[in-house]
Amino acid sequence: MTLRVKEVADLVGISVRTLHHYDEIGLLTPDQTSESGYRLYSDENLDTLQQILIFRELGFPLKKIKEIVASPSFDRQEALILQRKILIEKRSKFDKMIASVDKMIQHLKGEIHMTNKEKFEGFDFSSNLYEQEARERWGDQAVDDSNEIIGKMSTDDQNKRMEKMEAIYTKMAAIRHLPPDGVEAQDAAHEWYVWLNQIGSYSLEAYKGLGQMYVDDKRFTKNIDQFGEGLAAFLKAAMAVYADRNKTK
Repeated sequence: MTLRVKEVADLVGISVRTLHHYDEIGLLTPDQTSESGYRLYSDENLDTLQQILIFRELGFPLKKIKEIVASPSFDRQEALILQRKILIEKRSKFDKMIASVDKMIQHLKGEIHMTNKEKFEGFDFSSNLYEQEARERWGDQAVDDSNEIIGKMSTDDQNKRMEKMEAIYTKMAAIRHLPPDGVEAQDAAHEWYVWLNQIGSYSLEAYKGLGQMYVDDKRFTKNIDQFGEGLAAFLKAAMAVYADRNKTK
């Protein structure tokens, strides 16, 4: 089933001009055009449009959205799962802020008294964990490059890569009681940096940021610490030392 541009605009609640603009910039080009020149949108086009509008709601610029959805490594289901997490966290923040606003209205009416601290309960302006993950996932060219390289590998090569990664983790787990700025730790940090750059292009700053994510995101911590309790924190420290030391070289 196909829909004309006006039908899509009415269905979605956006303007025809917006759809024309998406087509003009190559963000969303309809699969078909009728003999009379009408744009005809397929079900797959509508699926892509849904993703575009969610990304827009999350603050992604159109240029970046185009790069994301056009990437060979783009996984629509993965994107939806992460988008859902971001939206749920945003909803939770808004619910708390609404509750504070309702209390403030009561306060102004003289029905209740609020302390200054209570007036700002629910006003959390720290970063959204999943939103940061999304921006790192789709905003860092190194990650996209890595996925593309891995996708071209044979299954055997991919398995060897995973075995090497696990070997590095195991090695670092065995020395995690040592100082992260020591020779053993820094040799392992170098080995990990080389491994990452064989499938991507990680700057020293990005490498340091990746280590920070190992402790900031509890999912990373849980997976890494399977090799040894406290390994994620040790990795973060060793990677930071490695990045800082090599910036001056």
